[in-house]
Amino acid sequence: MGMPTDLRAWRETLLDLGVMGLVPPSASLESVQAPPPPSAAAPPPARPQAAPKAPVSRPLEPPPSFQVPGDPIGCPPPEAVASASTLRELETRICGCLACPLGPGRIRFVFGEGNPAARMMFIGEGPGRDEDLAGRPFVGKAGELLDRMIGALGFTREDVYIANVVKCRPPDNRTPTPQESQSCLRYLRKQIELVRPGVIVTLGGTPLRELLGLSIGITRIRGQWQHLGDIPVMPTFHPAYVLRQYTQDVRRAVWTDLQAAKAWLDEHP
Repeated sequence: MGMPTDLRAWRETLLDLGVMGLVPPSASLESVQAPPPPSAAAPPPARPQAAPKAPVSRPLEPPPSFQVPGDPIGCPPPEAVASASTLRELETRICGCLACPLGPGRIRFVFGEGNPAARMMFIGEGPGRDEDLAGRPFVGKAGELLDRMIGALGFTREDVYIANVVKCRPPDNRTPTPQESQSCLRYLRKQIELVRPGVIVTLGGTPLRELLGLSIGITRIRGQWQHLGDIPVMPTFHPAYVLRQYTQDVRRAVWTDLQAAKAWLDEHP
């Protein structure tokens, strides 16, 4: 029996990205070489080591506390966000935001991109290194995979809208803190309001936790319809997770979730 078409597509996608061989096969016990036998000559006696000096105790300086800017550029007022009538206008008003600790450390503000009237919207966690440099969401390896996932549904990147919970890269690509996420969440909610998508696909656990207030792990809730107001939300794994855990079960799960989101759109034109 041949490989199912959907799994074959995932296999070809991962082969194109060069990730099928990331995890080498486990080494067998026979392949482990025993250490060489010790030399017959006795080692010279070790010299006595001087006792280490006790470290000099110095008072710890408290880390500088983050101060939210008071100007309307560094901290856009709620009315400026609420009154934006287009995505471009919203981006212009918030791109100088420094209202959380992530702002001062960014290279580029990653607003989001895609069709301003998209019927399908993808929401991830936050920018990584590649996104911080480019000022665009999902442009690294995970972004390449997301593009192929979108293409497998019959769409292009220009057909959908892509955004993140936070607009600035967290240090070392760590998960955004609740404070950082909540500072940015008003921008994301306004993006959703302006795009008015027919369905939202959340990528990973952070959008579920911060946008929908769900603390259930993504492995337990993926594939189960949720709602943001009257917008149906399909949770699935983040593309970066797929690249790390490219098992048949993970690939099948994501493909099933995406097909369900596409089917909902087809049934509700």
